[in-house]
Amino acid sequence: MLTRIFPFLGWFKKYNSAALRADVLSGLTVALVLIPQSMAYAQLAGMPAYYGLYASLLPPMVAALFGSSRQLATGPVAVVSLMTAASLEPLATAGSPGFIAYALLLALLVGGFQFLLGVLRLGLVVNFLSHPVVNGFTNAAAIIIASSQLSKMFGVYVDKAELHFETIMRVVTSAIHYTHLPTLGMGVLAFAIMMGLKKVNPKIPNVLCAVVITTVISWATGFNHDAMVDISAIQDKKAQTLIADFNETVTGIDQLATKRTGISEIEDEAKASKNVIGYYDAEHDLSVVAYEAKLLKHKSHIYRETLRNMLFNGVEQADGTILFYLQDAVPAGMTVDGRTWRIKVGNKLLKTESLKMMGGGAVVGNVPSGFPEVSIPELDIKVILKLLPFAIIISLLGFMEAISIAKAMAAKTGQRLDPNQELIGQGLANMLGACTSSYPASGSFSRSAVNLQSGAVTGLSSVFTTVVVAITLLFFTPLLYNLPQAVLAAVIMMAVIGLINASGFLHAWKAQKYDGAISIISFVATLAFAPHLDKGIIIGVALSLCVFLYKSMRPRVVALTKSDDDILRDASLHGLRECDHMAVVRFDGPLFFANASFLEEQISRRLREKKNLKQLILVCNGINDIDASGEEALSLVVETVRSAGVDISLSGLNEAVLAVIKRTHLYEKIGKQNIYSNTEEALCQTHDKAHRDGTELDCPLSTYCRIHSNS
Repeated sequence: MLTRIFPFLGWFKKYNSAALRADVLSGLTVALVLIPQSMAYAQLAGMPAYYGLYASLLPPMVAALFGSSRQLATGPVAVVSLMTAASLEPLATAGSPGFIAYALLLALLVGGFQFLLGVLRLGLVVNFLSHPVVNGFTNAAAIIIASSQLSKMFGVYVDKAELHFETIMRVVTSAIHYTHLPTLGMGVLAFAIMMGLKKVNPKIPNVLCAVVITTVISWATGFNHDAMVDISAIQDKKAQTLIADFNETVTGIDQLATKRTGISEIEDEAKASKNVIGYYDAEHDLSVVAYEAKLLKHKSHIYRETLRNMLFNGVEQADGTILFYLQDAVPAGMTVDGRTWRIKVGNKLLKTESLKMMGGGAVVGNVPSGFPEVSIPELDIKVILKLLPFAIIISLLGFMEAISIAKAMAAKTGQRLDPNQELIGQGLANMLGACTSSYPASGSFSRSAVNLQSGAVTGLSSVFTTVVVAITLLFFTPLLYNLPQAVLAAVIMMAVIGLINASGFLHAWKAQKYDGAISIISFVATLAFAPHLDKGIIIGVALSLCVFLYKSMRPRVVALTKSDDDILRDASLHGLRECDHMAVVRFDGPLFFANASFLEEQISRRLREKKNLKQLILVCNGINDIDASGEEALSLVVETVRSAGVDISLSGLNEAVLAVIKRTHLYEKIGKQNIYSNTEEALCQTHDKAHRDGTELDCPLSTYCRIHSNS
């Protein structure tokens, strides 16, 4: 019982110093990959980079302690990070305090749902995400993730559009206008280091090497070069006017947000007091506020885009201050500093007394030292209801990714894997992680592979990974200041290359054409609706369920006859001749309310088509279950066939189906003498009777009956 509640107790049976050394080495190796990856993934999720370290603190250890896999490495992963950003973007601005609060609450909901599924032993619910859907979604997500990093690679800033491909078009347009070459160079260098080391020696931590080398170069060359200046330092009236106009729109948007909150409260009060007029007035006012906010947001976007496209040259003054002129408007005789300067414009009010001018590349910046605050995310029922659908999708998607990795490793190690226990481990990891500022986490394929290759014996390797992350948070965060954002973008792009699996579409198509179609449609829908990734998954799941229901409603009903190898086969599929006086019909699937009428239609059609039919054998080997509607349909089939002057026999009934027809007295109606244990017996016992006074000279079933009668 203790081992079921605390799976990690089983690690220490026959545990020795050699296993401990292997776990310590594996934990350190994974941590060296995890630390830079987690910071990159946090930014993909719309969080400050250091929140990736928070998500790498408790989740890896807790998931290992309470899961069933001994090598699964849990933490921030690309797809879940992207889903987190997509889920929260409609609710708050990425990176804002509200966005971070929602992300922590989302982690709590994801963990709670996973934990509940595990405790209730409902791990099979993940099967609703079929492999074709996951393949289509994952390939699309990989393209979305990689393309979302282009702005950081080029060193440009754009507003996100309603759809992802529109955002990428904005990035391309901005990059054509101006690309910060040192930033692009850092990204390309990181790619070259990672790819080169991977080819030279895969065991070398190529991500860590790329991060260390580029961070040192960034520090040594002054890659990041920002200046805080007063608006008077910008020597362009148009720019100063645009800043004032932009600030006015931001202030207006904030005021409208406050006004909307007040009107919403009035609406709630009117609804509670059943004040119909007051309720409709509030609804009208909310519509007006929403329209005004939309206009202001559009104006804000125009101002922000115009300001971002302005490129300045800096002219250093005798007192050390810098004046900024538009590149084509530098007065004659002045010497520029050789840098291209841009105004840093976000979604917040621009402080005119301390404007941030960027003369270099973007870096991670200050990373707070020490552990995150321990607190339960604020529970707001309205927000919870908005986040719950996304939490369910992330829970299932994240768990499917984790269990797939765990199964692949268990096949190599031979260890026992319990999907429900893994759900409990992942759930606890996300719930406890949410209390220490972690956004949703899951099992990582790349880091799990590193863990396995490094020789990890037990989940203690993940405990040591947590220790290394904790030491980093306590002592080494200042070293991360000069890490270029372009390098983190390269780390993400490098990681998601492995998610692209074009052969998965071909494999699904070869298996079943409808599976291939579902995979392709899921892929296209996910790309088309991005960043609303849930729509792609919902479309894929809906198509899978529709195909399942269609197949359940119209199972295969085949006519059997003798083939050249003296085996009963599908006559239509193999182009075989059937007997005129006998029909051997096999029903492949459970007989229940959804397909009961289909069986009746198929039997009636055969009665109409075969005018000389005297005997029908219904092969029931494929009927593994039957409900009341199915039993009623079977009874009607017996009546219909006999009323047409044709004898009917049943063969291959399993015990469960036989019990149902006995309880409903259908057994007596059919007659014990017409129920056979197998098809061979039914065919051989009824063949002569069916051909008595028959006109068929050469029955294809005669040889089959002679062979099986002799045997």
